[in-house]
Amino acid sequence: MAKTTTSEKHTELKRLRLDKWLWAARFYKTRSVAKQAIEGGKVYCEGSRTKPGKEVEVGMEIRLRQGFDEKTVVILKLSEQRRGAPEAQLLYAETMDSIAARQKEADQRRAQPSHWTSSSKPNKKERRLIHRFKQV
Repeated sequence: MAKTTTSEKHTELKRLRLDKWLWAARFYKTRSVAKQAIEGGKVYCEGSRTKPGKEVEVGMEIRLRQGFDEKTVVILKLSEQRRGAPEAQLLYAETMDSIAARQKEADQRRAQPSHWTSSSKPNKKERRLIHRFKQV
């Protein structure tokens, strides 16, 4: 059995697959979910759509959408291992423009009414429209 020296354990990564980095940075719960998000066009690397196998480096800009939020982050560090949330947050830095845009959108959502008053339950046609709207 070969022993690994401490220098081999602490080698700095130069490149890493995008789906693996997104998983390690805790943006997605599994690599397969990260892969689906990338293939679905929810993740942009350096301003263009990309593939899950794209090798990312420190300093690259990644834009991703999760639910209502769209974030733009810059990679600060590469890691193959998924660790706790405080350590994962050290792998990236969100841009100031992204923070301001997310805050603005959150304020707009809060300003909208959370429910619509209705005199009755939705009928069959209205329920279908609601379900169709939610699935998109």
